[in-house]
Amino acid sequence: MQDTETRIHAWRIEEREYRRQQERRGRRFAYPRLTPARTALVVIDMVPFFVDANPYARGIAPNIQQLADRLRAAGGAVAWVLPARTERTPVGDEFHGPEAAEMFRNSGGTGPLPGRLWPGLTTAPDDIFVEKSAPSAFFPGRCPLPDLLQEHGIDTVLITGTVTQVCCESSARDACTLGYRVVMVADANATGRDQDHNATLATIYRSFGDVRPTAEILDLIDAAPAP
Repeated sequence: MQDTETRIHAWRIEEREYRRQQERRGRRFAYPRLTPARTALVVIDMVPFFVDANPYARGIAPNIQQLADRLRAAGGAVAWVLPARTERTPVGDEFHGPEAAEMFRNSGGTGPLPGRLWPGLTTAPDDIFVEKSAPSAFFPGRCPLPDLLQEHGIDTVLITGTVTQVCCESSARDACTLGYRVVMVADANATGRDQDHNATLATIYRSFGDVRPTAEILDLIDAAPAP
């Protein structure tokens, strides 16, 4: 029987981290406003391989869907990022072991990209679909996403998906390096344990971008002036 349990991480940022940023820049959040037309929701690796095995990944699906629907309606972009099937390498075999390396190599599935998403998510015809051949969707030369976002005039990315401390964190770090305003959505990222999830949130908030829950992002979208 397929597991249908869902969970949401008990996420938190320590108050001392909030105080530190408040003292540095005079406000808790770096990006208190966003422009929907210049914002992209980036959804990382929400494919059956990862979602079916993890109740936390299933738990964030409604938040991702709500963000996608609201941002799209406000004129923003939605980008679905899937793992590419990469070439087998000696280093990959050595690091993961041959069987696990082959499993991860095929984690994104095959066929048209929209059909490879976890089936509980709904997309739209104008959404962006890309593959990445590295953990990060923003690593140069390993994913077309940055070029596509540039064509759309995007300056702000909302990072969501799974796994929090691997591909999502890698994408957030590299997006920051490329000059994007980065917001990691605290209750729309998932991994296996709260402590791993929260360690990444602390790192992102301290050094790479904001960390906000879905409800606050929706409020920012709604508060944005009409185009």
